Amino acid sequence: MTVSAVLPEVAATELEQTGQSKRHQREKRAGGRRSYGMFWCIVPFLVLVFLFSYFPLYGWIYALFDYKPALGLSGSEFVGLQWFEMLVSSPTQLAQIAQVLENTLAISFLGIATSVLPLAFAVFLNEVRTPWFRNAVQTLTTLPNFISWVLVYMIAFSLFSSSGLVNSILTDSGLITAPIKFLDTDQHVWLTMTLWSIWKGLGWGAIIYLAAIAGIDQSLYESARIDGAGRFQTMWYITVPQLMPTYLVLLLLSVANLLNNGMEQYFVFQNAFNKEHIQVLDLYVYNIGMTGNNLSMATAIGMLKSIISVVLLFTVNTIAKRVRGTSIV
Repeated sequence: MTVSAVLPEVAATELEQTGQSKRHQREKRAGGRRSYGMFWCIVPFLVLVFLFSYFPLYGWIYALFDYKPALGLSGSEFVGLQWFEMLVSSPTQLAQIAQVLENTLAISFLGIATSVLPLAFAVFLNEVRTPWFRNAVQTLTTLPNFISWVLVYMIAFSLFSSSGLVNSILTDSGLITAPIKFLDTDQHVWLTMTLWSIWKGLGWGAIIYLAAIAGIDQSLYESARIDGAGRFQTMWYITVPQLMPTYLVLLLLSVANLLNNGMEQYFVFQNAFNKEHIQVLDLYVYNIGMTGNNLSMATAIGMLKSIISVVLLFTVNTIAKRVRGTSIV
């Protein structure tokens, strides 16, 4: 091949490479503009997260002062780590915190132990072949989630108080001579609180599993039926294994929230008889801060609870990564 024949080919190759380079740069700039636009779409959500999740952390500074609302933070005395030292220096305070932690962990572990119930409920509900009945059951079991704990307590009081419906029926039927104290007692508090939580959240908790069941490949069921599998066999060998990843993620999040029981349920059900065993950590912080008017110590306890929760979250995340190969964070 002569030089005169090669030069046009080299020029064409260089021209083609230049064109590809320019196309690549244009695509890169277009991709950058799209990413920039998507970033501005999530900015409002980032602002909300900052305002409601990170900005309140500024309130931790109150744990370093003897805060008096009438004086404001600037007029309150700076006490450093005094409240943290009081938590571990006073035997009475330590005993009280130990009881609160015992209540918190006991109710949390009961909640984790019963976390399989929404999964089982969703599996069985999915097997109901009558659509209207299945929808009615799902609606009726989901509605309690939208009832406030104040109304739940009113229902419980009307049913289980000394003059409530249950005691009236038992007394009128001659089964008991004195009213049974269902609410005004310190016995089985952890169990009764767990049962009320299950009643309120069973249908709501099953929704995510029903959504996961809807996403299971139907060819798996068809293949199983062709091989002679019955209804319970398809439930056990197909539905349940397909739901396990979802269940494990929710289980790990529950473990990370061991110290977060919430306050509303225990606040409305607490009374002088059951206060020792119903006071969980969130309610204890509320009672210290609002009832005891010691906002600084309540902040210090809340700080410790948040730090322990973060440690638990990263611990279960590490365990999940080593056991399952995937993590939630």
